[in-house]
Amino acid sequence: MRLMRILHGGRSHVFDGQGSQHYDRLARRLFRGVYRRLARDIAQAAPEGGAVLDVGTGPGVLLSELARLRPDLQLTGIDLSSDMITAAKRNLTPHATRATALVGDVTQLPLADRSVDLIVSSFSLHHWDNPQAAIPELARVLRPGGRVHIYDFRFAPFDVLTAAAQTHSVLGGQTPQQTPIRTGTPLLPRCVRLVMSS
Repeated sequence: MRLMRILHGGRSHVFDGQGSQHYDRLARRLFRGVYRRLARDIAQAAPEGGAVLDVGTGPGVLLSELARLRPDLQLTGIDLSSDMITAAKRNLTPHATRATALVGDVTQLPLADRSVDLIVSSFSLHHWDNPQAAIPELARVLRPGGRVHIYDFRFAPFDVLTAAAQTHSVLGGQTPQQTPIRTGTPLLPRCVRLVMSS
């Protein structure tokens, strides 16, 4: 039941305290193959020596996998939950010289303007309280020519993001594209990737 609440956006206290510990174990064990698959996709998209931001990083498993594949990247994860950030910092310890995790909200990113080459988010969008307000912030921190890769379930509000980008006249470098992605794991065989660019 708790897993279903996570998947369908019921935040409650599921990402704090013991909930964060359970999710950390799930991410590192049960969903690790999914994060490995997404990390391979992101590794191909990230520019050499680039800065990558992971929005809704949770326990930082995606960044940990990406750090293993691409030692040239500077990695930052943000999450609303301080407990998740504690777990992320622990999981990123082997990569601490180039990977960090911060408490933050997608609608108020704790980063400088034009400081990121690639923004990613995995299975977080469906939890965002205000996806429309996230778009100007994503555009603000993205460098010219940068890209956004959002991975989530089919029911996530991808159309809300693309409509907000159009309304704000941002992230329109190329037509946004939604693509089904095979994860390679039977538990979660597919997700959707939305790509937008500055």
